[in-house]
Amino acid sequence: MRVMLRAHMDTAATNEGIKSGALPQAIRKLMDTVKPEAAYFGLHEGVRSCWIVFDLQDSAVMPSLTWDLFQDFNAEIEVGPVMTPEELAKALGALQSS
Repeated sequence: MRVMLRAHMDTAATNEGIKSGALPQAIRKLMDTVKPEAAYFGLHEGVRSCWIVFDLQDSAVMPSLTWDLFQDFNAEIEVGPVMTPEELAKALGALQSS
């Protein structure tokens, strides 16, 4: 299932993570693990944030994927399913035929 992980990270914790190198390391580890289809980084609601779209094969891996962000950067994380335009068209077509 394709999902989007959105993480809002604490400013003080990320400032320290930038100085120590822990933040780039955590992001690189996450990216290497999930091999994202797309990833974006910026500000949202005034805090450092990321949006990462990837294929989630097993929901049991979510705790290990998000652990560093929770523990080291006090992140607030949301994960939810997302669709491409083609997948949405297919889903809407199925609704129309039912």
